[in-house]
Formats: sequence, structure tokens, C-alpha cells
Amino acid sequence: MEEKKSISRRSFVKESSLITGGVLLAPSVLMASNSGSKKEKMLKLAVVGCGGRGTGAAVQALKADDNVKLVAMSDAFKDNLEKSLTNLSKIFDSGKIDVPPTKQFSGFGSYKKAIDEADVVILATPPGFRPQHFEYAISQGKHVFMEKPVATDVVGIKKVLKAAKMAKEKQLNVVVGLQRRYQKSYLAAYEKIKNGAIGKITSGQVYWNSGGVWVRPRQEQWTEMEYQMRNWYYFNWLCGDHILEQHIHNIDVANWFIGELPVRAQGMGGRQVRNGKDHGEIFDHHFVEFEYPGGAIVSSQCRHQRGCLTRVAENFQGTKGTSNTKGKVYATLKSLDGSIIYDHNGEDDPSPYQIEHDQLFQAIRGQRDYINNGDYGANSTMTAILGRMATYSGKQITWEQAMNSDYQIVPDEDTLSWDSLTPTICDKHGNYPIPTPGKTNFIKS
Repeated sequence: MEEKKSISRRSFVKESSLITGGVLLAPSVLMASNSGSKKEKMLKLAVVGCGGRGTGAAVQALKADDNVKLVAMSDAFKDNLEKSLTNLSKIFDSGKIDVPPTKQFSGFGSYKKAIDEADVVILATPPGFRPQHFEYAISQGKHVFMEKPVATDVVGIKKVLKAAKMAKEKQLNVVVGLQRRYQKSYLAAYEKIKNGAIGKITSGQVYWNSGGVWVRPRQEQWTEMEYQMRNWYYFNWLCGDHILEQHIHNIDVANWFIGELPVRAQGMGGRQVRNGKDHGEIFDHHFVEFEYPGGAIVSSQCRHQRGCLTRVAENFQGTKGTSNTKGKVYATLKSLDGSIIYDHNGEDDPSPYQIEHDQLFQAIRGQRDYINNGDYGANSTMTAILGRMATYSGKQITWEQAMNSDYQIVPDEDTLSWDSLTPTICDKHGNYPIPTPGKTNFIKS
């Protein structure tokens, strides 16, 4: 495919910060017959998506196992790939990185070439492409780490669930970058809740309220496809809105701690502050009520508005007490009278990002039980999509209605070029169509 060069998606400073909270893959399709040969086998790693997240994930993967080597890279943009490789080469020597020009693939559809070279793949492109990449990786017998969210539409969710089932049949390990599930403070709180410390959860509040993310100014030489790809966060076919791309972490904790998936959702949202032409089509705030089969109601807030209260946390109320989780180290359970049931001090806890990579490699090496996060990764992604459908439409939508909708916004990547018509089209003034509650509809009556 045609290659494009321009400004990279992340500065190395941001890439390095994501290294601390990166995400990544583990080893290979090791079909060796004994544990000794599994332990010694050199695992070939490929990165698909070489922005900040993919670079951070690669660092985590290369640190997680002594016998893993990066052998192939793929990105839609050649400049992203080159910058990522340069930065990785500053951290690791040639014993860990061996990606000659013939193994550097760019352009649409280049993911297949990188995946074919590896035993283990990192999938860290904009999430709209994740289902197609995951499906191909599993079909080719690769172990996978894929970033969250794992899709941006219902058709993509179904594809991921099908591929996750195939991965289980093939015993291919799959980790999804919902790292709270590997974090000691969250795991400790979950075990206490599962054992009845706060009784049955009846309600909760989950938050991702922050100031928002980057904007990349349009360049005259860019086609509309390149502009949207460079600014993928602001287009639903690529990103899915911030309720999906970031708030999925907190929504996943609700599903996990309650032990159920919601049956319906209703909510509201809009574009009050971040509403320019350079902000694509997404909202800057969402509020959703998720109703669970057991009767629990969870209020979900996410906001991208600067100068406002920042809160990224999860609170739950049970029949016997409460749970509060936040950040790397914070987890506190209290009884109804306010006395402490459990208070987690995690100042010295290891990074959950590193833990998930370590455990994935151990699973591939046969040193721990098989791992497959595909189902809960898809279901929590679908929960966030359900919330987005509710806020965009202003309607109450059930899980069953959403899953039966065949809602699709992502084209087949293999059909795209830099001159392709984009799924989201602006008018002659550069304004994109914005979802309108009361008018936007996803469910046929």
C-alpha cells in the first residue's frame, strides 16, 4: 500500500510515559513437547500499531521475557513506525530488536505481513481495526495482546467473540489491556467483595472525568482519510468516543465486581466545550445509567472538559458496606457504620501493565494456566458501546436490542486507501455530522 509520512502520533516523552503504563503481548505459538524447550525457545514479536501505546507495549513485552525478540512492525504511517523503532533501539540492543527494512510494513493492510512474521503480536492501532486484526492473528495461530477497547461497533464485537472462541479451541493465549484486572489493589478489593465483605452490590458510580486529549491540526497535503487517521480519537469508526476508549476501564470494573452484564442503559450527553471542527463527531461528556440483572444500578460519568473536577475512580454500595477504588494503590472497603473493613496500601506494588505481560509470557511458556481475556474484553467494550448508543440517541436501549442491531461503522481495512471515502463525511464548511439525542437512532422499532 501507499505510504504516508508526516507528524508522528506521539512524542517520545508521551511514549515513555505510556511505557510505564503500556500494554503488550506475550510469547509464541510454542508447540514444543517439553517445558525445557518452551522456556528456551526464542519468541518472535510483532507490533501492529506503532504509536505511543504500541511503543509502550513493546517495551513491556521485551522486558517480560528473556527470550523474546521484536522482528516485525506495522503501522498505517511510515513515520510512526520509524520513530517507534528508533526509540525502542535506544532502550534495547540488537539481541532484543531485529527489524530490518524488509520487516517494516506501512500502509493499509500491512498488518498481515507483520503478523505473519511473529509468534506473538501486539495489536495497538486505533480500535476500529482491532476486530479484523485479532481475527487474522488467531486464524494464523498467534498469541495476542490487544489494547482496549476491542471494537467500535456491534459487528466488530461479534467478530471478536467468535475469534476469542477460536483462540480457546487453539489454546492461543489472549490478554486485553484492561490492566485493572491485573492490579493488586483491584484484585484484593474484588476478592473481598466476592467473599461477601460488603454484601450484595446494589449501586455504584464509575468515573473518567478529565481534561481530554490531543488535537492534530489539519495539514494541507493530507487527504480527508489521512486527517481522520491522524486524529483518530475524534471519529467513531476509529475510536468509538471517549466513553469507549478511556471510560471502558471503569465500566469494566463495574461488570467485574458485580459479576454481571447490564440488561439496559439510558443516558444523556453532548458537546458543550469541545465542539469545534477539529473535534470531529464525538461528545465531550456522557452520563449513563446501567441496570444489571440482579437489580444494581450503576451511574457512569465521563467528561473531557478542562478546568473541571478530575476523577477517575469506581465506588460501589452494598447491603453491608461500600467499596472505593482509584489509581494504582487505592482500594478501601468500609462497613455501613464507616469502619474500615480493608484498606490497601499499594505504594510498592508492581505495575499492573508489567504484570499482565509477565503472566501472558508465563502462560505461553506453560508456567501458569492458560489466559484468554477475549470474552470479558468484548463484553466490557460492548457495555461502553451500549452506553454510547444510549447517550447519542437519548433512548433506553437493552443489551438484546443492541446485540441484535448489526450496527456497523467500520469498513474492511483491506479495501481502504489514502484516497478512500471516509465513513464520516464533513460538509463543505468542514463540519462533521454530530449525533443528536431524540433524532439519532440505532434500534428499529
